[in-house]
Amino acid sequence: MTLQLWDFGGEDRFRFILPKYVSGSSGGIFMYDITRYSTLKNIKDWLEIFREEYTSRKQPGEALPIIMVGGKKDLEDKRSIPGYEAKKFVRTQNLYAYEECSAKTGENVELIFEELSRELLRRINMI
Repeated sequence: MTLQLWDFGGEDRFRFILPKYVSGSSGGIFMYDITRYSTLKNIKDWLEIFREEYTSRKQPGEALPIIMVGGKKDLEDKRSIPGYEAKKFVRTQNLYAYEECSAKTGENVELIFEELSRELLRRINMI
């Protein structure tokens, strides 16, 4: 399996580009910083844009698997968003899964891509 990744960095100046990339998407990874509360709010805004475009192009009954990822797990002592609150957000937004990782230590980084890949393969009856 080959994954093509697009990182929009959560910056407002890239919002206009997102709808063009959504149309060919098979899944999504939305990441926030566990030490900055504002980044969780930003995910809600980006999800809205993502879903609006995807919904306009999807087949009936089709749902896109989206994993929400809490980054900077290595900074647990500076956490401002409790894990239970992030998991509640995942449930209310009807996202596929939730993980936390650290790019600095590498913890759970591969797991996120493996989890999304497995789900994509499952959806096309490959596993």
